[in-house]
Amino acid sequence: MDNSDRGEERPIAVVVLAAGQGTRMNSDLPKPLHKLGGVPLIAHALAAAGSLSPARIIVVTGHEADTVEKTVTDLAPWAECVRQEEQLGTGHAVLQAAPLLADFAGDVIVLYADTPFISEETLAAMQAARAHHDIVVLGFEAADPGRYGRLIMDGDKLLRIVEAKDATEAERAVTICNSGLMAGDAATMLRLLGAVGNHNAAGEYYLTDLPALAMAEGLSATAILCPEAETLGINSRSELAQAEIAFQAARRAAMLDDGVAMQAPETVIFAQDTWVGRDAEIEPHVVFGPGVTVESGARIRAFSHLEGCHVSAGAVIGPYARLRPGAEIGNDARIGNFVEVKEAQIGEGAKVNHLSYIGDAEIGDGSNIGAGTITCNYDGVMKHRTMIGRDVFVGSNTMLVAPVSLGDRAMTASGSVITEDVAPGALALGRAKQVNKPGLAIRLMERLRAIKAGRKG
Repeated sequence: MDNSDRGEERPIAVVVLAAGQGTRMNSDLPKPLHKLGGVPLIAHALAAAGSLSPARIIVVTGHEADTVEKTVTDLAPWAECVRQEEQLGTGHAVLQAAPLLADFAGDVIVLYADTPFISEETLAAMQAARAHHDIVVLGFEAADPGRYGRLIMDGDKLLRIVEAKDATEAERAVTICNSGLMAGDAATMLRLLGAVGNHNAAGEYYLTDLPALAMAEGLSATAILCPEAETLGINSRSELAQAEIAFQAARRAAMLDDGVAMQAPETVIFAQDTWVGRDAEIEPHVVFGPGVTVESGARIRAFSHLEGCHVSAGAVIGPYARLRPGAEIGNDARIGNFVEVKEAQIGEGAKVNHLSYIGDAEIGDGSNIGAGTITCNYDGVMKHRTMIGRDVFVGSNTMLVAPVSLGDRAMTASGSVITEDVAPGALALGRAKQVNKPGLAIRLMERLRAIKAGRKG
């Protein structure tokens, strides 16, 4: 039937195929869990699915299903998982979702966990094409059609999809190829899949049989085209590496277009969800893990590593700094070289300039943390917090043994071990008493040298 008179917006269910083993990856890790842009491949597919505001997301798992399903649940708790116990082809994989779609009155779009670059615009174009056709296939103009299935068209009608190995000489000359993505009415697609046979060399049930089956019933099938780069599938370590290069190049270009300053963008590594504000500056060799937000005007200095953190406007991070998950850096704060921050809030204008570890802590506005300071937050079983007020001065080489708090405008003397709370405005000294032994250094060194010489003799 023609859907051109369809006026209402139909609900969408997305089926993500993630059952394959990925033997060419030569890995114990399931292919959907290999990382691109700091996140598993399947995260890209789930993000693409989310752009459609779907009513349902169904992930078909198979190889190492428990591991894949746990990741899916972590990334998208609302997604549903079904298993393809035997990998008998793409058509068979989609059919595993049939019980969950039995009463679904809407469209289905099929995505792949190993095809990470499909854009929101392309998916929207597939949706739009559904207004006039029962089945919509995503194709691309291939520079080298080679092993790809060919889309055999008659005008805007898709007659059939022919696998390269089954194509005639004339069909092999066709350069419009199949990406694998397909959309259609849920009930129609599931009914057609029930008629798919496995009379092929692999003995598998192929989703690609649907356009020909639709045409045989008098239904309408079409193909829309997208850039070939969007259809890149990941089947090997080499292809994953090439995909990472493409991903990073695209993110760097987007960042520059958005007004982010980078002196050597080719050295900066972004994650899928990195957000950097206008006029922020990223120096060379910075690595962003997942979950990082950097506000406008902040500066991330060279060789710093950030993940799961938020950097506010005007803050300066690094060089050689590490921000771990839960680090919240306030406006105009300073996190200097060889400083690590985890699960800690650093107040506005506060400074932790060098050689310190700040974990499970809160540092108030304007406080200054001296070099070599450590918040001793872990007792071997539990984590404890350190609370530092406003305008506090922590002397160099201070050990803050949590749980402990320092009141506003308090101070610690250098080299102190602080085990008790410090009242506002108080100076805390926690040093051991120094004892000097005259001449002992010389006598000790002479003795040690004699012992060493005796061992050599």
